[in-house]
This record gives sequence, C-alpha cells and structure tokens, in this order.
Amino acid sequence: MTESATGQPVTDDAPPPGATPPPGCPAHPGAVSLSGLEFQQTPSELYRALRRRHGTVAPVLLDGDIPAWLVLGYSEVSYVTGHDELFARDSRRWNQWPAIPPDWPLMPFVGHQPSVLFTEGTEHQRRAGVITEALEAVDQFELAQLCREIAEALIDSFAGSGQAELMTSYAHALPMRAVVRLCGMPGGGSGDTDDLVRDLRISLDAAEGDDPVAAYLRVQARIERLVKDKRSSPGSDITSRMLTHPAGLSDVEIVQDLITVIAAAQQPTANWICNTLRLLLTDDRFALNVSGGRIGVGQALNEVLWLDTPTQNFIGRWAVRDTQLGGRQIMAGDCLVLGLAAANTDPLIWPGGAVGAENSAHLSFSNGEHRCPYPAPLLADVIARTAIETLLERLPDVVLSVEPHELSWRPSIWMRGLTSLPVRFTPAAR
Repeated sequence: MTESATGQPVTDDAPPPGATPPPGCPAHPGAVSLSGLEFQQTPSELYRALRRRHGTVAPVLLDGDIPAWLVLGYSEVSYVTGHDELFARDSRRWNQWPAIPPDWPLMPFVGHQPSVLFTEGTEHQRRAGVITEALEAVDQFELAQLCREIAEALIDSFAGSGQAELMTSYAHALPMRAVVRLCGMPGGGSGDTDDLVRDLRISLDAAEGDDPVAAYLRVQARIERLVKDKRSSPGSDITSRMLTHPAGLSDVEIVQDLITVIAAAQQPTANWICNTLRLLLTDDRFALNVSGGRIGVGQALNEVLWLDTPTQNFIGRWAVRDTQLGGRQIMAGDCLVLGLAAANTDPLIWPGGAVGAENSAHLSFSNGEHRCPYPAPLLADVIARTAIETLLERLPDVVLSVEPHELSWRPSIWMRGLTSLPVRFTPAAR
C-alpha cells in the first residue's frame, strides 16, 4: 500500500541513457553533495536552489556519495516526524549499509546504538519517559541561578581585559558546565569537562582532520564512569534519577541516553547563545534593547530558532515501506534527512517572503514522538536566556571587534554556529 504526504510537484529527473542507480538508491541525477564547502557558509542558498529544482524533497549525497533524501518543506518534515509507522528511527532499516565503511564520518549519527534516539513504539515511550521525568525534576529557578553563577565566573575571567572571544570562552563553556552539573559531574572548568566539550564537538560536527568515531568513544567512556559512580553513590541529579527510575533501565541504556541529553544540551545551546548574540550585536532592530531589554533578548532567541537554528539538518528517518513524499517515490529503507532550517523558512508558510518570529511553531526542536522531550526546550531557553542577559548586564557596551561581514560560520551542513565571536567592551572590575 502506498501513502503520500502533501508536497509540490517536481520536475522529471530521469537518469541519462545507460545509467542505472544502485538498487534501493534514490535517483542520482541532480543530487547535490552535502559534504562540500560550496554551500556551508550560506546554506539558505542551497535550500532555495534545491527547492527550485526538486520541490520539497530533494535527492542529495552524503559523505562518500551515499544517497539520501533531504526533506525541505515544512509540511513534509511535519508529516515525516508525525508518521513513525512510515518513517521510523531504527537505522538498521537503511538499504545503503553495504556501501558504508566502518569509519564513515557520519557513523556517530546513524550507527545503531542502544539509545533512545533509535528506539520505536512502546520502547521509545519507556525510554523517553525516563528522560522526561528526570528533566522535569530540574527546578528552572535553581537552574537560572546556577547559570548566572557560571556566567559571572566566566565573565570575571575576561572582563578586565576589555576584549574576548565569546564562542570559546563563554557560549560553549556555559551550557556544558551547567549540564554536567545537572548530571552530577564536577562543574568547574576542569580538564575533564573541557575534554568532554571538545570530544562532543568533534563527534557531532567534525572539522577536517578530526576523528568523530574516536571522539564519540571517548565521550562514551567518560559517561560510563559517571554512571558507575552514581550507581554506587546516587545524588540529586539527572543521572541518579534515571538510575533509580521504576522503568529499570540498564547501565548501557542510561549511558547512551545521557550522551543524547548532554549532546543536545551543549552544542545546540551554545550555538543558540552565540547566534543570538550575533543577531543582537549586528541588527539595528535590537540596538535599543540590548543594554537592558529582556524583551529584546527573548525576541532574538526566538528569531534565531526560525532563521539560524543551531540544528540545521538532522539525520534521519528510514522508510518502513515504499511510499511517496513531496511527489517523490521513496523506497523501503531509504534515508531521509530532516531539513529543519529549510522547513522553518519554507516560502509556503511565509508567502510574503519575510519570516516572522512572533510565534514558536518552528521545527527547531523537531516534531512528533522523537522531538526533544518536553522539558528540554524550556531548560535550554533558561540556559541561553540567562547567559545572554547576564553578559549584557555585566558588559552593557559590548560590541563586535570585527565588521559583521568578517564573521564566519563553521563549515557544516548539520550545525549552524560561528567559528568565533570576537568582542570588545569597557574593561570592568570583577
């Protein structure tokens, strides 16, 4: 039985004479590589070009020319994430596994793990329920106070110099210190924490020369030690609550789910902070609000989720059976990449061409059963908002120390984050 989702008609991309795509492979003609540098600084241009040529579902090539589908439309992403019976999360369904080498750069994203990310049905509900209850127990007022203390300490380290590079010294450090504290790890700027930040970054968004698989294994080993410690000496933290939950998750399951929680809380939140600071410091609309306005900060945070969402694309979903989506024939086992950033700027939901940021109907936290657990976006907002407000209160005259056009984005099709955010300000006493 074939089912379809709403989508625009697409042009016919018939293969050239004599060309035969491998079995189970999306049609190659017109496919765009997502691993090159061409569109990584301005991915919005890529999304517009793909829409013009292919409609709302486009054939793409992942690292090593592995074929997949990139879902660009808001309705289509919502449909895929809302129909687990058609587009499921267990990556073992993928029809391309025979072509995937063991050291493939995207293996940390797609290699099946005993993690909540790859579970389905009642098992997913069980695992996600444990995470949800562990996060719900976090007091948001206490978290805000913790984040403010971390922010004050970080700002103290550079306030007297009159200049700083906020990406490394602030935006990445703050959410990581907060989340490791919530999970029961030491919270200071220890080498252990710094190593974890580095390895998480590599495993999620590897630069040239990085080894994401080795980095992921180091992250896993560190979390295994944490779970072992908390099993013998529980406390008032997320890890202990997961260990003592009536669902009775195994240590292996908890390790994998904690990695998911920490990874989701750290790099996306760090990029959310930095992308919002960039907006506040470069857009005249916010100039009157930067020095003291909570309204300006809240609006900027939401606008970034629409226009510069930290998680640009997410891999993925795998077709359970042959189906149709956006006018495309999707074969059983095909991989679909969720184009969250493209969906957020879909011209069909913004017919006037200008994206408004007044509502929160974006897909930045995904949608459906596998969206971020309900408390997670609220906690991320507390961390990001506190980080930005504290910085602007402590350093009210902060400005960029380079021209806005000199800022550069990390070369990634997956995450949207700056390589650096250099600023200057009047030196302040601690």
